[in-house]
Amino acid sequence: MAFTQPLPKSLSPSRLADFQACPRRYQHASVERIAQPATYATAKGRFVHFVFENLFLLEAHERTVERTREFITPAISAVLDEQVRSDLQLDDAMLEKMTSETLQIIDAYFAMEDPREVTSEGVELRLGVTVDDTPLFGILDRLDRDVQGNLIIVDYKTGALPNRNFDSQTFANAELYAVLCQAKLGETPSKIRLLYVSHGESVERNVTDVVIRARSNAATSAWKKIQRYYEDGDFPATPSTNACRFCAYKEICRSNGVPVPYR
Repeated sequence: MAFTQPLPKSLSPSRLADFQACPRRYQHASVERIAQPATYATAKGRFVHFVFENLFLLEAHERTVERTREFITPAISAVLDEQVRSDLQLDDAMLEKMTSETLQIIDAYFAMEDPREVTSEGVELRLGVTVDDTPLFGILDRLDRDVQGNLIIVDYKTGALPNRNFDSQTFANAELYAVLCQAKLGETPSKIRLLYVSHGESVERNVTDVVIRARSNAATSAWKKIQRYYEDGDFPATPSTNACRFCAYKEICRSNGVPVPYR
């Protein structure tokens, strides 16, 4: 088949992850742009990110827990629009659950760090650059500068704590942000800090030249395949229990004869 939709102009960490999990998922999400219904987890993630983004738009001395709580009300209107409410079948009980959990997350976050002492180079920082003929784009939650003058990539996570035996997967998206920083800003971040704000814990990993090369090469390899599959008119499906478990396109694949696992 020939696609009537244009190929995306760039590759983001999340879309790269889609492609690596299953090229067909990338086709549905990025080429055909089939909307993925909101889930409670994705809506809560956007909700919490909205709160922390606005926290760090304040002057440092204003970043108090009380001011942070004030962003919950505007988050309701900004994040929980009609489509999201419909997808979630949002009712008063679910809204109360989300706001209550967000208040708990705010308290947990303030036990992790004092945002008044954070020096940030950018919040929701948008970076786009071409590396080895591969157009990359990403939005960083925060890019901090530590007391030694080093750049630190900071990413908020609202899900479960990771299994540290799988750090290569845990840090993959953020490591591609490091590629973007090096290419766009001319400076390599020294480390990545993932803030698991629902648990009040963080995990860190140093950024090395080996990591930069590996993530850059993986993106370049994927982009070449994406271009080829697009020209061929078909992105192959690679079903597996892990890839299909939380995929929004399972039913589309099943209707097209793809053997999607039922687990």
